[in-house]
Amino acid sequence: MRSPSRRPLRVTIGVILALAATLPAGCGGSTPAGSTPAGSTPTHTSQLDAKLHDLLPQSVKDRGVLRVGTDASYAPMSSFGPDGRSIIGMEPDLGVEIGRVLGVRLQFAPIDFDKLLTQVGRGDLDLAMSAMTDTPERAKLADFVNYFTAGTAIVVQRGNPAGVTELNDLCGKAVAVEEATTQVDLLARTQKNCAAAPIIVKTYPTNSDALLQLRTGRVAAVLNDLPPAVFLVNDIRTKSQYQLASTMQYEPGLYGIVVAKSQPGLRDAIRGALGELLSSGVYGDVLARWHVQTGAVPQISVNSSR
Repeated sequence: MRSPSRRPLRVTIGVILALAATLPAGCGGSTPAGSTPAGSTPTHTSQLDAKLHDLLPQSVKDRGVLRVGTDASYAPMSSFGPDGRSIIGMEPDLGVEIGRVLGVRLQFAPIDFDKLLTQVGRGDLDLAMSAMTDTPERAKLADFVNYFTAGTAIVVQRGNPAGVTELNDLCGKAVAVEEATTQVDLLARTQKNCAAAPIIVKTYPTNSDALLQLRTGRVAAVLNDLPPAVFLVNDIRTKSQYQLASTMQYEPGLYGIVVAKSQPGLRDAIRGALGELLSSGVYGDVLARWHVQTGAVPQISVNSSR
């Protein structure tokens, strides 16, 4: 959702095929947070770090819970499981491991994407973890502990009836995106290339709402981050409906766990926990479980090290 850089990055077909090849034949068999897919065994384990636990706010220590908001419409990052209530994905599973290092539980709740920053800022949530790109504008409102990287891909109907292969092909066409995402900003910047035929940008509360518009032929395309886009076009439930418009990935950037600027101790605890998961191999195990290894970061940074 979600990226600050203004340069497109050409993703080779090999990268996309590598992503697709790691997806199970029926991607719909998602695994609840904290559990392990049948037939696989975690290679590494996380350990409690008392010093990082001590960095947590006293209210969190007393509760034993960190309240985390996410927009649960973005598989395989965060989405509702088969029961329609549980939130599953790479982010909840990474949250389980962060909790093990910090000695508390991360409790995920579904929140509209455009409300996440506000709710963290006023203390209704301790964290937000929702494929949110760390941009300079957002970092004025909160701190971002960076844990993943991805750019934007164009998703079209299977067969690509509108003939879209790049951003400029969207000129004069209707495009659906989720509200408050950096995809909205990307389309706004693309308008300068459209002359008398501007892109008709339609925004929706969730990514699922945007995809419904594409599935029913009301728009020509949807902009998604690459991992959810690849998941979508390979999932047995949706691959007959969607495809990638091209091998182009636009504006790659870092996802960040959102922490209020008033909570530097919590920020440092999260950064430390992610650093331990990265060095121990647990981080890599979680990404591999959800087939998103190509988004791995080599180090944990805050506010994109700006």
